Amino acid sequence: MSSGSKKRKLGEDVQKFYAVKAGRTPGVYLSWKECQERTSGYAGAIYKSFVSRKEADDFVAGRNQSNPGQEKFYGVAVGHRPGVYTEWPEAQRQIDGAKNPKYKKFETRREAEEFVMSGGKVSAEKKEKGNVKADAEVGGGVLEVVDGRERFEVEEDVEQPSSKRSRTSGSAEGKGKGKGKMLRIYTDGSALGNGRTGAVAGVGVFFGVNDKRNVSESLDGDVQTNNRAELTGVLRALQIAPKERGVEIITDSNYSINCITVWYDSWVRRNWIKSDKKAVENQDLIKGIKALMEERDELGAETKFTWIKGHNDDPGNTAADRLAVAGAHASR
Repeated sequence: MSSGSKKRKLGEDVQKFYAVKAGRTPGVYLSWKECQERTSGYAGAIYKSFVSRKEADDFVAGRNQSNPGQEKFYGVAVGHRPGVYTEWPEAQRQIDGAKNPKYKKFETRREAEEFVMSGGKVSAEKKEKGNVKADAEVGGGVLEVVDGRERFEVEEDVEQPSSKRSRTSGSAEGKGKGKGKMLRIYTDGSALGNGRTGAVAGVGVFFGVNDKRNVSESLDGDVQTNNRAELTGVLRALQIAPKERGVEIITDSNYSINCITVWYDSWVRRNWIKSDKKAVENQDLIKGIKALMEERDELGAETKFTWIKGHNDDPGNTAADRLAVAGAHASR
């Protein structure tokens, strides 16, 4: 047996202390399951495992500052789960087997976040330093850092690559009517067992990392479908966003966008009856969304919809999806 294997085996026998610094209930827990219950679906959760209770307590209390200059930040711009990681093995899992992964090691979290949000673009100044590939740390399985998986910002003045977005209206600069720059909000819906008896759905709305406005909740009502969850995500975003500020709703649901921008007028003319003579589904949500849009329009605030391909490594879409899935699981 190799020395690395021995270290890993010993690590498995060590009692770990799971410190939740940011989550539903911060504290120190003795099992991964307890830690997961406090952090799953919580946007911006920060948690880490230790082999001593004191280190875990210090981490939760913000006293875990030993050798701060040695902390490394691995930005994964293209991979299974883009984001910023503080342990190489965790970052490596996101790029192994990924198509054309882009990743880089940084000295500061801010630089790593900028790298991720730019899709892996590096400024000319940084290119001179080269793309530093971190070496795997052998035998590091005892201390498992699990924070950082959702540590990316959605900045309102940052354009995403055009290949990943298709705008339904408006310009590409992200400027709209209303006060200030256009607010970009990612929405998503998830239905476990969609279309089957016993299905449960959840709603996700992502404003940004650690943003208190983020939504991860179960879908209300007896009808638990993916389409209804997607529309509810849009509705919740408009309910929460400032009414006087222009917003861009970014969603992977063509259905939601078409309900509002393509089919709405004809449905109204036909008294909410489709061409197949059946009643329009989810009309309560569609009417609610349009009412909020009209209210915003009266205040001079534009509402724009943008379609984005789902599960395509876009950080904002990925975050909204996680929130929606967590909301669906909370229904069980």
